[in-house]
Amino acid sequence: MFRTALLLTGLAVTLSPVGAAEPPKTHHKTVKVGDLDIFYREAGPKDAPVVLLLHGFPTSSQMFRHLIPRLADKYRVIAPDYPGFGHSSMPARDKFAYTFDHLAEVVEQFTDKLELKKYALYVQDYGAPVGYRLAVKHPERVTAIVVQNGNAYDEGLDNDFWKPIKAYWKEPTSKDKREALRGFTKLAATKWQYTHGVKNPELISPDAWTTDQYLLDRKGNDDIQLDLFLSYGSNPPLYPQWQEYLRTHQPPVLIAWGKHDQIFPAAGAEPYKKDLKTLDYHLLDAGHFALETNGDEIAGLMREFLGKHLK
Repeated sequence: MFRTALLLTGLAVTLSPVGAAEPPKTHHKTVKVGDLDIFYREAGPKDAPVVLLLHGFPTSSQMFRHLIPRLADKYRVIAPDYPGFGHSSMPARDKFAYTFDHLAEVVEQFTDKLELKKYALYVQDYGAPVGYRLAVKHPERVTAIVVQNGNAYDEGLDNDFWKPIKAYWKEPTSKDKREALRGFTKLAATKWQYTHGVKNPELISPDAWTTDQYLLDRKGNDDIQLDLFLSYGSNPPLYPQWQEYLRTHQPPVLIAWGKHDQIFPAAGAEPYKKDLKTLDYHLLDAGHFALETNGDEIAGLMREFLGKHLK
């Protein structure tokens, strides 16, 4: 028994060494934005530089659950859920227009509510059209941008994945074109987004896609997502405006792009080089959700990059 007690005591010391810094705690909060409850995750000192994390489809701020504590010792890290995603309000489609313009308006109001005067952006997937709308409207607020499979160029949509979605853009009243996309809201497609192009899928916890799917399966959410598939067609016409923002304002940009992504392939990362003078460019051995497999690598790149550019 005495030996067992010593072993347990030693284990306790190993797990919680005397004087070790306590890891940053993530707080899970909700704030009222108009009539909406907007859920967000936050960690880090209130007076530290802000890093605003903008998620993609079909996930939510939960995609940043591991990244947040890796940054929060030096930065105030904030990750909201858009309306219809995660734990934020999901108003009915006849009460709320699910468009990228509207999502960006809500996120802008969210930043105003939290009095975020300046912030670095992390944009992935849907986070790019939301984040670039914010950047164009308020360039003085954006201190830096981290792009992880976030598209701003036509080259990033020139692949087979987008063909049925583009067909829907051309015939937005076609029920057949809309129904052809409903499979993207199902479990098989959600799991595929996490596992496709990943060298070792065993590194990805199934909790990730099952959490996303649980929220996608809420009554009416599939049609919300189909509305957003249609609204994504509003983004390519804005690409020249976003590119002009990059050329004119020259924010420091870190590209940390999963090069095996079939949705936003590496071809979409390459054009950033022609518009940016301060660019830290990395193609990662990862898929669409690179944080799931390459989280330590991305966090390391971000810490070095943000350390240079955020004062």
